[in-house]
Amino acid sequence: MAEPSPRLESPAIADGLTEDRWLGGRLTLLQPKRGHRVGTDAALLVATAGARQGRIVDVGAGVGAVGLALAKRSESASADLVEIDPALAALAERNAALNGLAAQARVLRLDALVPKERREAGLAQSADCVVTNPPYFDAATVRASSDVGRARAHILGEAGLAYWIESSLAMLAPQGRFVMIHRPEALSVILAAIGNRLGAVALMPVHPAVGASAHRLLVSGVKGSKAPLRIAPGLILHGPDGRLTAEADAIHRGERLIDWGG
Repeated sequence: MAEPSPRLESPAIADGLTEDRWLGGRLTLLQPKRGHRVGTDAALLVATAGARQGRIVDVGAGVGAVGLALAKRSESASADLVEIDPALAALAERNAALNGLAAQARVLRLDALVPKERREAGLAQSADCVVTNPPYFDAATVRASSDVGRARAHILGEAGLAYWIESSLAMLAPQGRFVMIHRPEALSVILAAIGNRLGAVALMPVHPAVGASAHRLLVSGVKGSKAPLRIAPGLILHGPDGRLTAEADAIHRGERLIDWGG
């Protein structure tokens, strides 16, 4: 989860924002006090993507946490932060500057699901890595939050998850890597959307505690690879005492990448 900034008198407070230290202080993030906030899912996505070089596209970037964290790992990496919400896109721009990453990151205020907008932004088949944390729920199955930002972050539009994935894969260059976090219940949709577009597909279930069913699924694959699908050992977030396991704690602090094994 995001760690509170020690600077309690931040002027951002007056704007309905908080200024938080995230990933063990590796990033400083301005984000809304209310609505969707950066937390465990984003940390897992960063750890899953690992140390990337080249062009990274963060689809549905929000305030820019994941893309900026990956850009910060390597001076040879650049990040395109794709976000449809103007307010969040503006925060992503501020966060890029706040973390000294303005030269490595650009914010694209567009709808990633519209091919014309992707083409005009130069995103078609251009990315060495695409990372994404799509909304988890279908509008027909859950009641939307009254907070517009939270609702947009959590509920898919009419196009659905499959089209979100297909649109993300359309941005990948040959041999580019796709990385996503979602719910295990969506596995059949995820695999159908990937189809033969990716190889070396790896799946890792994430469990909230020992003995609990997985509540998240990490997905990775390479465009054009012929390697078979594999399922990696699961990641446990909390021990019997309710605290983060050593591995999960290191991931939250940005000190450890996901070990896919094999």
